[in-house]
Amino acid sequence: MAFQLHADLILHNGRIWRGREEGTSEAVAIWQGKVLATGSDAEMASLKGPHTEVIDLEGRFASPGLIDNHLHLISTGITMGWVDATPAAAPTLASLLSKLAERAALTPKGGWVRARGYDQVKLDVGRHPTREELDRAVPDHPVLLTRACGHVAIANSLALSLAGVTEATPVPDGGVIGTTDGRLNGFLAENAQNLIKTAIPEVTTEELIDGIERAGRYLLSLGITSCMDAAVGQLAGFAEIQAYEMAKLSGRLPVRVWLTLLGDPGVSIVEDSWRAGLISGAGDDLLRVGAVKIFLDGSAGGRTAWMTKPYLGEPDNLGVQMLPDADVEAIVKSCHDRGYQMACHAIGDGAIEQLVTAYEKALAANPDPDRRHRIEHCGFSSPEQDRRMKAAGILPAPQMAFIHDFGDSYISVLGDERGKASYQIGTWMRMGLKPSTGSDSPVCSPDPFPNLHAMITRKTGKGTVMVETEKLSREEALQAYTEYGAYSQRAEGVKGKLVPGQWADIAVFDNDLLEAPADTILSGTRCLMTLLAGRVVHDAR
Repeated sequence: MAFQLHADLILHNGRIWRGREEGTSEAVAIWQGKVLATGSDAEMASLKGPHTEVIDLEGRFASPGLIDNHLHLISTGITMGWVDATPAAAPTLASLLSKLAERAALTPKGGWVRARGYDQVKLDVGRHPTREELDRAVPDHPVLLTRACGHVAIANSLALSLAGVTEATPVPDGGVIGTTDGRLNGFLAENAQNLIKTAIPEVTTEELIDGIERAGRYLLSLGITSCMDAAVGQLAGFAEIQAYEMAKLSGRLPVRVWLTLLGDPGVSIVEDSWRAGLISGAGDDLLRVGAVKIFLDGSAGGRTAWMTKPYLGEPDNLGVQMLPDADVEAIVKSCHDRGYQMACHAIGDGAIEQLVTAYEKALAANPDPDRRHRIEHCGFSSPEQDRRMKAAGILPAPQMAFIHDFGDSYISVLGDERGKASYQIGTWMRMGLKPSTGSDSPVCSPDPFPNLHAMITRKTGKGTVMVETEKLSREEALQAYTEYGAYSQRAEGVKGKLVPGQWADIAVFDNDLLEAPADTILSGTRCLMTLLAGRVVHDAR
Protein backbone atom coordinates (compact mmCIF):
# COMPACT_ATOMS: atom_id res chain seq x y z
CA MET A 1 0.00 0.00 0.00
CA ALA A 2 1.45 3.38 -1.03
CA PHE A 3 2.36 5.77 1.79
CA GLN A 4 0.38 9.01 1.59
CA LEU A 5 2.13 12.08 3.04
CA HIS A 6 -0.32 14.52 4.57
CA ALA A 7 0.35 18.21 5.15
CA ASP A 8 0.35 19.61 8.69
CA LEU A 9 -1.13 22.87 7.42
CA ILE A 10 -2.62 24.12 4.17
CA LEU A 11 -3.13 27.80 3.33
CA HIS A 12 -5.59 28.10 0.43
CA ASN A 13 -7.78 30.56 -1.47
CA GLY A 14 -5.08 33.20 -1.61
CA ARG A 15 -2.69 34.91 -3.96
CA ILE A 16 0.62 33.54 -2.76
CA TRP A 17 3.76 35.11 -4.25
CA ARG A 18 6.42 32.42 -4.10
CA GLY A 19 9.36 34.34 -5.62
CA ARG A 20 10.18 36.52 -8.61
CA GLU A 21 10.86 33.55 -10.90
CA GLU A 22 8.20 31.28 -9.39
CA GLY A 23 5.21 33.67 -9.55
CA THR A 24 1.98 33.10 -7.63
CA SER A 25 -0.14 30.15 -6.58
CA GLU A 26 -3.50 29.73 -4.84
CA ALA A 27 -2.35 27.46 -2.04
CA VAL A 28 0.64 26.16 -0.12
CA ALA A 29 1.00 22.94 1.85
CA ILE A 30 3.35 22.78 4.87
CA TRP A 31 4.90 19.76 6.54
CA GLN A 32 7.25 19.80 9.55
CA GLY A 33 7.74 23.54 9.31
CA LYS A 34 8.74 23.59 5.65
CA VAL A 35 6.99 24.08 2.33
CA LEU A 36 5.79 20.71 1.07
CA ALA A 37 4.19 21.89 -2.16
CA THR A 38 2.50 24.85 -3.83
CA GLY A 39 -0.19 24.93 -6.49
CA SER A 40 -3.91 25.26 -7.03
CA ASP A 41 -6.45 24.82 -4.24
CA ALA A 42 -7.47 21.49 -5.73
CA GLU A 43 -3.89 20.22 -5.98
CA MET A 44 -3.12 21.10 -2.36
CA ALA A 45 -6.42 19.61 -1.17
CA SER A 46 -5.07 16.23 -2.25
CA LEU A 47 -2.46 16.55 0.53
CA LYS A 48 -5.09 17.06 3.24
CA GLY A 49 -5.31 14.34 5.86
CA PRO A 50 -7.48 13.79 8.95
CA HIS A 51 -5.23 15.98 11.12
CA THR A 52 -4.34 18.69 8.60
CA GLU A 53 -5.12 22.23 9.72
CA VAL A 54 -6.57 24.42 6.95
CA ILE A 55 -6.53 28.23 6.85
CA ASP A 56 -8.66 30.11 4.31
CA LEU A 57 -6.76 33.22 3.19
CA GLU A 58 -10.01 34.69 1.83
CA GLY A 59 -8.27 35.95 -1.29
CA ARG A 60 -5.51 37.74 0.62
CA PHE A 61 -1.97 38.29 -0.66
CA ALA A 62 0.87 36.32 0.93
CA SER A 63 4.61 36.34 0.39
CA PRO A 64 7.71 34.76 1.89
CA GLY A 65 8.38 36.29 5.31
CA LEU A 66 10.21 39.57 4.82
CA ILE A 67 13.93 39.77 5.65
CA ASP A 68 15.08 43.05 7.18
CA ASN A 69 18.68 42.76 6.13
CA HIS A 70 20.13 45.45 8.38
CA LEU A 71 18.74 46.54 11.71
CA HIS A 72 19.75 46.55 15.38
CA LEU A 73 17.36 44.18 17.10
CA ILE A 74 18.51 44.67 20.70
CA SER A 75 18.70 48.46 20.29
CA THR A 76 15.28 48.51 18.65
CA GLY A 77 13.77 46.67 21.62
CA ILE A 78 15.52 48.82 24.21
CA THR A 79 14.82 52.16 22.51
CA MET A 80 11.12 51.25 22.34
CA GLY A 81 11.23 52.28 26.01
CA TRP A 82 12.97 55.64 25.39
CA VAL A 83 11.45 59.04 24.60
CA ASP A 84 10.25 59.03 20.98
CA ALA A 85 12.01 62.00 19.37
CA THR A 86 11.06 61.17 15.77
CA PRO A 87 9.63 63.98 13.59
CA ALA A 88 6.18 62.36 13.76
CA ALA A 89 6.18 62.38 17.56
CA ALA A 90 8.06 65.66 18.13
CA PRO A 91 7.95 67.91 15.05
CA THR A 92 9.06 71.07 16.89
CA LEU A 93 11.90 71.81 19.29
CA ALA A 94 9.37 72.89 21.92
CA SER A 95 7.46 69.61 21.68
CA LEU A 96 10.72 67.64 21.86
CA LEU A 97 11.87 69.49 25.00
CA SER A 98 8.41 69.03 26.52
CA LYS A 99 8.57 65.26 25.98
CA LEU A 100 12.00 65.15 27.64
CA ALA A 101 10.68 67.14 30.62
CA GLU A 102 7.66 64.82 30.93
CA ARG A 103 9.92 61.77 31.05
CA ALA A 104 12.21 63.44 33.59
CA ALA A 105 9.20 64.05 35.85
CA LEU A 106 8.61 60.27 35.90
CA THR A 107 12.31 59.41 36.40
CA PRO A 108 14.04 59.34 39.82
CA LYS A 109 16.36 62.33 40.24
CA GLY A 110 19.74 61.57 38.72
CA GLY A 111 18.35 58.81 36.46
CA TRP A 112 19.16 59.01 32.76
CA VAL A 113 16.67 60.37 30.23
CA ARG A 114 17.34 58.80 26.85
CA ALA A 115 15.68 59.82 23.58
CA ARG A 116 16.18 58.94 19.94
CA GLY A 117 14.92 59.85 16.51
CA TYR A 118 15.24 63.60 15.89
CA ASP A 119 16.38 64.94 12.51
CA GLN A 120 17.52 68.56 12.66
CA VAL A 121 16.51 69.10 9.03
CA LYS A 122 12.89 68.27 9.93
CA LEU A 123 12.78 70.19 13.24
CA ASP A 124 11.02 73.57 12.99
CA VAL A 125 14.26 75.34 13.99
CA GLY A 126 16.25 73.54 11.26
CA ARG A 127 19.23 72.83 13.53
CA HIS A 128 20.43 70.55 16.29
CA PRO A 129 19.14 71.22 19.83
CA THR A 130 21.79 72.60 22.20
CA ARG A 131 23.12 71.66 25.62
CA GLU A 132 21.56 74.83 27.14
CA GLU A 133 18.12 73.99 25.73
CA LEU A 134 18.30 70.49 27.18
CA ASP A 135 19.48 71.97 30.51
CA ARG A 136 16.48 74.29 30.71
CA ALA A 137 14.04 71.43 29.99
CA VAL A 138 15.76 68.84 32.21
CA PRO A 139 18.08 70.40 34.83
CA ASP A 140 18.28 67.52 37.33
CA HIS A 141 18.75 64.44 35.11
CA PRO A 142 21.50 63.51 32.65
CA VAL A 143 20.06 63.61 29.11
CA LEU A 144 21.35 62.00 25.91
CA LEU A 145 19.32 62.82 22.81
CA THR A 146 20.40 60.69 19.85
CA ARG A 147 19.77 61.68 16.23
CA ALA A 148 17.80 59.22 14.08
CA CYS A 149 20.99 58.01 12.38
CA GLY A 150 22.68 57.09 15.68
CA HIS A 151 25.89 58.85 14.58
CA VAL A 152 25.17 62.13 16.38
CA ALA A 153 23.92 62.87 19.90
CA ILE A 154 23.30 65.91 22.09
CA ALA A 155 24.15 65.75 25.79
CA ASN A 156 23.08 68.14 28.54
CA SER A 157 25.47 69.58 31.11
CA LEU A 158 24.82 66.91 33.74
CA ALA A 159 25.55 64.12 31.24
CA LEU A 160 28.78 65.82 30.14
CA SER A 161 29.78 66.37 33.77
CA LEU A 162 29.14 62.74 34.78
CA ALA A 163 31.29 61.61 31.84
CA GLY A 164 34.06 64.08 32.71
CA VAL A 165 33.82 65.80 29.32
CA THR A 166 35.06 69.40 29.36
CA GLU A 167 36.38 71.95 26.87
CA ALA A 168 39.83 70.48 27.56
CA THR A 169 38.84 66.90 26.65
CA PRO A 170 40.89 65.70 23.62
CA VAL A 171 38.73 64.94 20.57
CA PRO A 172 38.94 61.17 19.95
CA ASP A 173 40.05 59.92 16.54
CA GLY A 174 37.04 59.60 14.25
CA GLY A 175 34.96 61.84 16.50
CA VAL A 176 33.61 65.38 16.79
CA ILE A 177 33.00 67.39 19.98
CA GLY A 178 30.92 70.48 19.23
CA THR A 179 31.72 73.90 20.66
CA THR A 180 30.22 77.36 20.26
CA ASP A 181 32.41 80.36 21.13
CA GLY A 182 34.83 77.99 22.88
CA ARG A 183 32.16 76.33 25.09
CA LEU A 184 30.71 72.83 24.76
CA ASN A 185 27.35 72.94 22.98
CA GLY A 186 26.48 69.30 23.72
CA PHE A 187 27.03 68.04 20.14
CA LEU A 188 28.88 64.71 19.94
CA ALA A 189 29.43 62.81 16.70
CA GLU A 190 30.76 59.34 15.87
CA ASN A 191 33.45 58.11 18.31
CA ALA A 192 32.96 61.11 20.62
CA GLN A 193 29.65 59.57 21.70
CA ASN A 194 31.63 56.84 23.47
CA LEU A 195 32.83 59.47 25.99
CA ILE A 196 29.28 59.75 27.35
CA LYS A 197 28.47 56.06 27.18
CA THR A 198 31.09 55.31 29.84
CA ALA A 199 28.89 57.15 32.36
CA ILE A 200 25.64 55.36 31.47
CA PRO A 201 24.74 52.31 33.60
CA GLU A 202 25.51 49.02 31.86
CA VAL A 203 22.66 47.11 30.28
CA THR A 204 21.85 43.88 32.14
CA THR A 205 21.51 40.51 30.43
CA GLU A 206 17.81 40.44 31.32
CA GLU A 207 17.35 43.86 29.68
CA LEU A 208 19.11 42.56 26.56
CA ILE A 209 16.82 39.51 26.40
CA ASP A 210 13.77 41.70 26.96
CA GLY A 211 14.92 43.89 24.07
CA ILE A 212 15.40 40.91 21.77
CA GLU A 213 11.93 39.55 22.58
CA ARG A 214 10.11 42.90 22.40
CA ALA A 215 11.65 43.90 19.07
CA GLY A 216 11.28 40.41 17.61
CA ARG A 217 7.56 40.31 18.37
CA TYR A 218 7.19 43.73 16.78
CA LEU A 219 8.91 42.52 13.61
CA LEU A 220 6.54 39.56 13.39
CA SER A 221 3.58 41.97 13.54
CA LEU A 222 4.98 43.62 10.39
CA GLY A 223 5.48 40.39 8.41
CA ILE A 224 9.24 40.30 9.06
CA THR A 225 10.45 36.79 9.98
CA SER A 226 14.22 37.23 9.61
CA CYS A 227 16.67 40.01 10.32
CA MET A 228 20.34 40.82 10.58
CA ASP A 229 21.45 42.35 13.88
CA ALA A 230 23.96 44.77 12.44
CA ALA A 231 26.38 45.37 15.33
CA VAL A 232 26.27 42.71 18.03
CA GLY A 233 28.42 43.93 20.91
CA GLN A 234 27.66 47.63 20.50
CA LEU A 235 25.74 47.96 23.79
CA ALA A 236 27.16 45.27 26.07
CA GLY A 237 30.05 43.57 24.30
CA PHE A 238 30.25 39.78 24.16
CA ALA A 239 27.38 39.57 26.70
CA GLU A 240 25.02 40.17 23.76
CA ILE A 241 26.00 36.78 22.30
CA GLN A 242 25.08 35.19 25.63
CA ALA A 243 21.77 37.08 25.67
CA TYR A 244 20.89 35.81 22.20
CA GLU A 245 21.70 32.21 23.16
CA MET A 246 19.66 32.52 26.36
CA ALA A 247 16.75 34.06 24.47
CA LYS A 248 16.82 31.16 22.01
CA LEU A 249 17.08 28.46 24.70
CA SER A 250 14.20 29.96 26.68
CA GLY A 251 11.90 30.35 23.68
CA ARG A 252 12.18 34.14 23.71
CA LEU A 253 13.78 34.59 20.27
CA PRO A 254 10.77 35.38 18.04
CA VAL A 255 12.54 35.81 14.66
CA ARG A 256 15.47 34.35 12.74
CA VAL A 257 18.59 36.41 13.44
CA TRP A 258 21.86 36.61 11.54
CA LEU A 259 24.45 38.03 13.93
CA THR A 260 26.96 40.60 12.70
CA LEU A 261 29.89 40.88 15.13
CA LEU A 262 31.22 44.33 15.98
CA GLY A 263 34.86 44.43 14.87
CA ASP A 264 35.95 48.03 15.51
CA PRO A 265 39.27 48.50 17.31
CA GLY A 266 38.84 48.80 21.07
CA VAL A 267 35.29 47.41 21.12
CA SER A 268 35.65 44.34 18.90
CA ILE A 269 34.05 41.07 20.03
CA VAL A 270 35.67 39.13 17.18
CA GLU A 271 38.52 37.64 19.27
CA ASP A 272 36.13 36.41 21.96
CA SER A 273 33.81 35.02 19.29
CA TRP A 274 36.69 33.34 17.44
CA ARG A 275 37.91 31.66 20.64
CA ALA A 276 34.36 30.43 21.27
CA GLY A 277 34.19 28.87 17.79
CA LEU A 278 31.71 31.45 16.56
CA ILE A 279 32.79 31.89 12.95
CA SER A 280 30.58 32.80 10.00
CA GLY A 281 27.98 30.06 9.58
CA ALA A 282 28.04 28.80 13.19
CA GLY A 283 24.59 28.15 14.61
CA ASP A 284 21.32 27.10 13.01
CA ASP A 285 18.58 28.64 10.86
CA LEU A 286 17.07 30.46 13.87
CA LEU A 287 20.29 32.00 15.22
CA ARG A 288 23.45 32.06 13.14
CA VAL A 289 26.75 33.93 13.23
CA GLY A 290 26.95 36.02 10.09
CA ALA A 291 29.58 38.60 9.30
CA VAL A 292 32.00 41.01 10.98
CA LYS A 293 31.33 44.74 10.86
CA ILE A 294 33.51 47.79 11.17
CA PHE A 295 32.43 51.42 10.70
CA LEU A 296 34.28 53.38 8.02
CA ASP A 297 32.27 56.61 8.17
CA GLY A 298 29.15 58.27 9.55
CA SER A 299 25.80 59.38 8.11
CA ALA A 300 25.05 61.63 5.14
CA GLY A 301 22.23 63.55 6.84
CA GLY A 302 24.52 64.21 9.79
CA ARG A 303 27.25 65.43 7.37
CA THR A 304 29.64 62.75 8.67
CA ALA A 305 29.52 60.24 5.77
CA TRP A 306 32.98 60.33 4.14
CA MET A 307 32.69 61.91 0.70
CA THR A 308 35.25 62.75 -1.97
CA LYS A 309 33.49 66.12 -2.57
CA PRO A 310 32.49 68.50 0.25
CA TYR A 311 29.06 69.05 1.73
CA LEU A 312 27.01 72.03 0.54
CA GLY A 313 28.10 75.24 2.23
CA GLU A 314 30.99 73.51 4.04
CA PRO A 315 33.94 73.51 1.62
CA ASP A 316 36.26 71.94 4.20
CA ASN A 317 33.88 69.15 5.30
CA LEU A 318 34.28 65.77 3.58
CA GLY A 319 32.70 63.93 6.51
CA VAL A 320 34.48 61.61 8.95
CA GLN A 321 37.01 58.93 8.03
CA MET A 322 36.82 56.55 10.97
CA LEU A 323 39.95 54.47 10.38
CA PRO A 324 43.21 54.76 8.37
CA ASP A 325 43.52 52.63 5.22
CA ALA A 326 46.12 50.36 6.83
CA ASP A 327 43.85 49.55 9.79
CA VAL A 328 40.85 48.79 7.59
CA GLU A 329 42.91 46.56 5.31
CA ALA A 330 44.47 44.72 8.25
CA ILE A 331 41.12 44.06 9.95
CA VAL A 332 39.45 42.95 6.72
CA LYS A 333 42.34 40.64 5.81
CA SER A 334 42.52 39.11 9.30
CA CYS A 335 38.78 38.37 9.36
CA HIS A 336 38.71 37.22 5.73
CA ASP A 337 41.60 34.83 6.35
CA ARG A 338 39.76 33.36 9.35
CA GLY A 339 36.76 32.59 7.15
CA TYR A 340 34.51 35.45 8.19
CA GLN A 341 32.17 37.19 5.80
CA MET A 342 32.38 40.99 6.16
CA ALA A 343 29.48 43.46 6.35
CA CYS A 344 31.06 46.88 6.89
CA HIS A 345 29.43 50.31 7.18
CA ALA A 346 30.33 52.63 4.29
CA ILE A 347 27.96 55.35 3.08
CA GLY A 348 30.01 58.01 1.28
CA ASP A 349 32.02 57.33 -1.86
CA GLY A 350 35.24 57.96 0.11
CA ALA A 351 34.41 55.18 2.56
CA ILE A 352 33.16 52.87 -0.20
CA GLU A 353 36.46 53.33 -2.05
CA GLN A 354 38.41 52.42 1.09
CA LEU A 355 36.27 49.34 1.70
CA VAL A 356 36.15 48.01 -1.88
CA THR A 357 39.94 48.33 -2.01
CA ALA A 358 40.33 46.41 1.27
CA TYR A 359 37.97 43.64 0.06
CA GLU A 360 39.81 43.40 -3.28
CA LYS A 361 43.18 43.05 -1.55
CA ALA A 362 41.91 40.39 0.87
CA LEU A 363 40.30 38.40 -1.96
CA ALA A 364 43.42 38.68 -4.15
CA ALA A 365 45.63 37.32 -1.34
CA ASN A 366 43.19 34.56 -0.38
CA PRO A 367 40.66 33.94 -3.15
CA ASP A 368 37.09 32.91 -2.33
CA PRO A 369 34.76 33.65 -5.25
CA ASP A 370 31.65 33.09 -3.11
CA ARG A 371 32.49 34.89 0.17
CA ARG A 372 29.84 37.57 -0.48
CA HIS A 373 31.41 40.43 1.46
CA ARG A 374 28.81 43.17 1.89
CA ILE A 375 28.79 46.97 1.92
CA GLU A 376 26.23 48.13 4.46
CA HIS A 377 24.27 51.20 3.27
CA CYS A 378 26.47 51.90 0.20
CA GLY A 379 24.62 55.17 -0.30
CA PHE A 380 26.82 57.09 -2.74
CA SER A 381 28.86 54.63 -4.79
CA SER A 382 30.33 55.65 -8.16
CA PRO A 383 29.81 53.69 -11.42
CA GLU A 384 33.44 52.55 -11.26
CA GLN A 385 32.98 51.30 -7.69
CA ASP A 386 29.83 49.43 -8.77
CA ARG A 387 31.79 47.71 -11.54
CA ARG A 388 34.51 46.67 -9.08
CA MET A 389 31.88 45.35 -6.66
CA LYS A 390 30.39 43.22 -9.44
CA ALA A 391 33.82 41.87 -10.43
CA ALA A 392 34.71 40.94 -6.83
CA GLY A 393 31.32 39.48 -5.86
CA ILE A 394 30.69 42.26 -3.30
CA LEU A 395 27.05 42.87 -2.38
CA PRO A 396 25.40 46.24 -1.67
CA ALA A 397 23.11 46.10 1.38
CA PRO A 398 21.14 49.39 1.33
CA GLN A 399 18.23 50.49 3.51
CA MET A 400 15.67 51.88 1.11
CA ALA A 401 13.67 53.31 4.02
CA PHE A 402 16.41 55.98 4.03
CA ILE A 403 14.97 57.41 0.79
CA HIS A 404 11.58 57.83 2.50
CA ASP A 405 12.92 59.18 5.80
CA PHE A 406 16.06 61.08 4.79
CA GLY A 407 15.91 61.74 1.04
CA ASP A 408 15.15 65.43 1.54
CA SER A 409 17.99 65.66 4.08
CA TYR A 410 20.41 64.26 1.49
CA ILE A 411 19.34 66.91 -1.01
CA SER A 412 19.72 69.64 1.62
CA VAL A 413 23.31 68.67 2.52
CA LEU A 414 24.54 67.52 -0.91
CA GLY A 415 22.38 69.29 -3.49
CA ASP A 416 19.94 67.89 -6.05
CA GLU A 417 22.32 65.98 -8.30
CA ARG A 418 24.17 64.03 -5.59
CA GLY A 419 21.26 63.73 -3.17
CA LYS A 420 18.66 62.46 -5.62
CA ALA A 421 21.00 59.84 -7.14
CA SER A 422 21.68 58.15 -3.78
CA TYR A 423 20.93 54.50 -2.95
CA GLN A 424 20.81 53.42 -6.59
CA ILE A 425 19.08 50.08 -6.12
CA GLY A 426 17.73 50.03 -9.69
CA THR A 427 21.26 50.18 -11.11
CA TRP A 428 22.41 47.40 -8.78
CA MET A 429 19.41 45.22 -9.68
CA ARG A 430 20.12 45.63 -13.43
CA MET A 431 23.81 44.82 -12.85
CA GLY A 432 22.93 41.56 -11.07
CA LEU A 433 24.41 42.72 -7.75
CA LYS A 434 21.49 41.14 -5.83
CA PRO A 435 20.72 44.15 -3.58
CA SER A 436 18.77 43.48 -0.39
CA THR A 437 16.97 46.02 1.80
CA GLY A 438 16.34 46.85 5.43
CA SER A 439 15.46 49.63 7.84
CA ASP A 440 18.51 50.07 10.10
CA SER A 441 15.97 50.25 12.94
CA PRO A 442 16.00 52.12 15.28
CA VAL A 443 17.42 54.58 12.71
CA CYS A 444 14.17 54.16 10.74
CA SER A 445 11.05 52.25 11.70
CA PRO A 446 11.17 48.59 10.63
CA ASP A 447 7.71 49.16 9.08
CA PRO A 448 8.22 47.64 5.60
CA PHE A 449 5.66 49.75 3.77
CA PRO A 450 7.63 53.04 3.51
CA ASN A 451 10.57 50.88 2.39
CA LEU A 452 8.53 49.19 -0.36
CA HIS A 453 6.95 52.50 -1.37
CA ALA A 454 10.38 54.13 -1.74
CA MET A 455 11.64 51.27 -3.89
CA ILE A 456 8.71 51.39 -6.33
CA THR A 457 8.21 55.19 -6.45
CA ARG A 458 11.59 56.75 -5.46
CA LYS A 459 9.56 59.26 -3.42
CA THR A 460 10.59 60.71 -0.08
CA GLY A 461 8.16 61.08 2.78
CA LYS A 462 7.56 64.66 1.62
CA GLY A 463 6.82 63.50 -1.93
CA THR A 464 10.10 64.61 -3.52
CA VAL A 465 10.91 62.33 -6.46
CA MET A 466 14.50 61.09 -6.46
CA VAL A 467 16.18 59.80 -9.66
CA GLU A 468 13.39 57.75 -11.24
CA THR A 469 15.60 55.34 -13.20
CA GLU A 470 16.40 53.77 -9.81
CA LYS A 471 12.80 52.59 -9.31
CA LEU A 472 12.11 48.87 -8.94
CA SER A 473 9.14 46.88 -10.16
CA ARG A 474 6.88 45.37 -7.51
CA GLU A 475 8.44 41.94 -8.04
CA GLU A 476 11.97 43.34 -7.83
CA ALA A 477 11.16 45.17 -4.59
CA LEU A 478 9.77 42.00 -3.01
CA GLN A 479 12.76 40.05 -4.30
CA ALA A 480 15.10 42.51 -2.55
CA TYR A 481 13.06 42.06 0.66
CA THR A 482 13.09 38.25 0.54
CA GLU A 483 15.31 36.24 -1.81
CA TYR A 484 18.24 38.67 -1.95
CA GLY A 485 18.17 39.20 1.81
CA ALA A 486 18.58 35.45 2.14
CA TYR A 487 21.29 35.37 -0.55
CA SER A 488 23.42 37.96 1.22
CA GLN A 489 23.26 35.79 4.36
CA ARG A 490 24.23 32.69 2.33
CA ALA A 491 20.80 31.29 3.21
CA GLU A 492 19.07 31.25 -0.17
CA GLY A 493 18.68 27.47 0.10
CA VAL A 494 16.55 27.62 3.27
CA LYS A 495 14.53 30.86 3.15
CA GLY A 496 13.49 33.75 0.94
CA LYS A 497 11.11 31.86 -1.35
CA LEU A 498 8.04 29.66 -0.90
CA VAL A 499 9.31 26.55 -2.68
CA PRO A 500 9.44 22.92 -1.52
CA GLY A 501 12.09 22.33 1.15
CA GLN A 502 12.41 25.94 2.33
CA TRP A 503 11.13 27.10 5.70
CA ALA A 504 7.44 28.01 5.68
CA ASP A 505 8.05 31.60 6.81
CA ILE A 506 5.03 33.47 5.42
CA ALA A 507 3.50 36.94 5.70
CA VAL A 508 -0.15 37.61 4.81
CA PHE A 509 -1.19 41.21 4.04
CA ASP A 510 -4.54 42.94 3.67
CA ASN A 511 -3.49 44.50 0.35
CA ASP A 512 -1.99 42.93 -2.77
CA LEU A 513 1.57 44.24 -2.82
CA LEU A 514 1.83 43.47 -6.54
CA GLU A 515 -1.34 45.36 -7.51
CA ALA A 516 -2.39 47.89 -4.84
CA PRO A 517 -1.80 51.61 -5.55
CA ALA A 518 1.57 52.72 -4.20
CA ASP A 519 0.00 55.18 -1.74
CA THR A 520 -2.23 52.41 -0.40
CA ILE A 521 0.84 50.26 0.25
CA LEU A 522 2.45 53.18 2.09
CA SER A 523 -0.34 54.18 4.42
CA GLY A 524 -3.14 51.64 4.18
CA THR A 525 -1.56 48.19 4.49
CA ARG A 526 -1.30 45.86 7.47
CA CYS A 527 0.20 42.45 8.04
CA LEU A 528 -2.72 40.21 9.02
CA MET A 529 -0.86 37.01 9.80
CA THR A 530 2.73 35.82 10.08
CA LEU A 531 3.99 32.24 10.12
CA LEU A 532 7.45 31.11 11.19
CA ALA A 533 8.37 27.52 10.30
CA GLY A 534 4.72 26.81 9.53
CA ARG A 535 3.45 28.07 12.90
CA VAL A 536 1.18 31.11 13.24
CA VAL A 537 3.18 33.58 15.37
CA HIS A 538 1.18 36.76 14.65
CA ASP A 539 -2.56 36.87 13.97
CA ALA A 540 -4.43 40.15 13.43
CA ARG A 541 -7.25 38.74 11.33
